[in-house]
Amino acid sequence: MFRTIDSFNVRGKRVLVRADLNVPAADGVVTDTTRIERSAATLIDLARRGARVILVSHFGRPKAADPAFSLKLLVEPLSQALGQPVRWVDDCIGRATQRAVASLRDGEVALLENLRFYPGEEANDPAFARELAALADLYVDDAFSCSHRAHASIEAVAHLLPSAAGRLMQAELEALGKALEKPEKPVAAIVGGSKISTKLDLLGNLVAKVDYLIIGGGMANTFLFAEGKPVGASLCERDLADTARAILEKARAAQCHVVLPVDVVVADKLAPGAETEVVGIDAVPEGKMILDAGPASAETIIDRLGGCNTLVWNGPLGAFEVAPFDAATNAVARWVAERTGQGRLLSVAGGGDTVSALDKAGVVDQLSYVSTAGGAFLEWLEGKTLPGVAALGGAA
Repeated sequence: MFRTIDSFNVRGKRVLVRADLNVPAADGVVTDTTRIERSAATLIDLARRGARVILVSHFGRPKAADPAFSLKLLVEPLSQALGQPVRWVDDCIGRATQRAVASLRDGEVALLENLRFYPGEEANDPAFARELAALADLYVDDAFSCSHRAHASIEAVAHLLPSAAGRLMQAELEALGKALEKPEKPVAAIVGGSKISTKLDLLGNLVAKVDYLIIGGGMANTFLFAEGKPVGASLCERDLADTARAILEKARAAQCHVVLPVDVVVADKLAPGAETEVVGIDAVPEGKMILDAGPASAETIIDRLGGCNTLVWNGPLGAFEVAPFDAATNAVARWVAERTGQGRLLSVAGGGDTVSALDKAGVVDQLSYVSTAGGAFLEWLEGKTLPGVAALGGAA
């Protein structure tokens, strides 16, 4: 269990909030405010309840203090998102920062400078963590997307102050818990992407937890090759054929049904308007590339999902960035969105390519929960302990 901000009486208290404000920016201007908007709920809640909010985050990968990585560019978009001015503090520790924080009034929000200007942040240095903790009375972690990193502002600080999950972290943990920890069965997982090698831990964990494992994208080619199917000139990790067969055997032992393509879309090249052909998995021509699951495969997936109550999705079914190789992903995504809207499916998706694919299909806002946390979401699916989440659990 983890504690939420509802358990805190925050009026007059200094609350250190760790958010993920590592936003896309160009020429000193934020180009995508999604992370700012997602963080706003926690900040608004705390400010309205009279907290003195101290907001911290990292931005980029600076080697040391560097104006090019200053968080100052976030002051204006944050102020707009919160509907109130956000005060700027040009450091995150030290006496000047302490004085700035001490001058905060109830309901005010201050943004501190980039945590990664100090090596102690990524080193999870106890001394750096103590300096951060000295600024506040309470700690709130609202950065699930960073929770797989044992950094000072994520892990160490949580042990130094009374700690809780912010609204975004709470929503993420509740959604993930419903999807795999205490799911309504039957449970299905869609795993796509280009290579098995990047998702070995994920596949190994899921076969023990789900009833249906649907494999798509380039990694499906390796499984097809392992089963003796022709894959032509497709992306395929032939050296991992034994690994693929071992995963299939582990799935059989766990009574997990693996769903692979039954037909595929092939072409000479991955390019818009390329001449395509739909073929069965036993008839992939030499020299052609598998670039999407075929229409019969999409129907098979939908048929399997029709008997499930819970779905976890990580990775597209084909090269969705280039039409027409987005057809299978789009068809399944739209069905999942419709089923979710009917209240007949809990659907949780995450990972950068997955979010992009769902957005391209026009359904990113229609699933039960879509996580923007790439690495943290993947490590959670792999069954790994996330330091940031474990620290909160210990404080609850």
